Amino acid sequence: MVTTNKPVLARTLSLEVARVTEMAAVAAARLRGRGDEKAADRAAVDAMRTALNEMDIDGTVVIGEGERDEAPMLYIGEKVGTGSGPKVDIALDPLEGTTLCAKAMPNSLAVIALAESGTLLHAPDSYMEKIAIGGGFEPGLVDLDLSPEENVGRLAEAKGVPISSVTACVLDRPRHAEIIASLRKAGCAVHLIPDGDVAGIIHTADPEETGIDIYMGVGGAPEGVLAAAALRCTGGQMQGRLVIKNDEQRARMLRMGIADPTHKFSLGELASGDVMFAATGVTNGSMLSGVRFRGDQVITHSVVMRSSTGSVRWITGHHQASKIRPSA
Repeated sequence: MVTTNKPVLARTLSLEVARVTEMAAVAAARLRGRGDEKAADRAAVDAMRTALNEMDIDGTVVIGEGERDEAPMLYIGEKVGTGSGPKVDIALDPLEGTTLCAKAMPNSLAVIALAESGTLLHAPDSYMEKIAIGGGFEPGLVDLDLSPEENVGRLAEAKGVPISSVTACVLDRPRHAEIIASLRKAGCAVHLIPDGDVAGIIHTADPEETGIDIYMGVGGAPEGVLAAAALRCTGGQMQGRLVIKNDEQRARMLRMGIADPTHKFSLGELASGDVMFAATGVTNGSMLSGVRFRGDQVITHSVVMRSSTGSVRWITGHHQASKIRPSA
């Protein structure tokens, strides 16, 4: 896996990447609160695919909507872009938090990461244990092999605050009952989210703004790679370990070149090289505002990050609805 910090991708691609998530978010937002997850996801996928195919890249989807036989669009291995330009790996989720969008709940996003070829982990469609914190701490401060109490204790000590001042973000799932109980017993506040763990992990990058200091729990492995791409841009820390439950998932893991299901992936193994990350809010959230429709005006709120420069740009886009094609 390439680990160079030398910029490979053209700086102008950052605006094009933002446009990709903007168009997916706008398409999904038109179905916000309608209760139809599949329709919203399909609209986001169609718009993102159209926008990607207009980019001058030779792109390969490595984290997508599933394998080719299961996903008609944006499947793993699909080629996107005009075919000219740099060879890139692409990880994407056209609608992160489909349920959140369908119910008009906070923190639904359109998300994409673009990286030089061979630098994003090809993760199978399985679960992954994850732990993540923001930047500014010594490497290895938190670890999947430590207990929840030990991890929040270490983080509190490093921040110079009591554990009661630390907030952990955890997906609200029955499988996390023990983690939640352990955190609360240690005196840590627990922020439960119903869906969308990409947003949950990204929130650790700016705890002063989001109120989230640490993320832990089990979620989708593909989403773990997307979140890692964002944290690589901001200097955060993350570890991930696959949770393989059956022979089908094991076969997928082996097809993607992962031999050891117990391997603990570092942030650099999940995402390395020159990485660009973009997200646009579909619904309002603690990090991004959702799409707003005002007559012929469509207003989007996005964040674009780049690992080689460490830059984070917040973009408020004003678009004329009449000039946005239905498929883009």
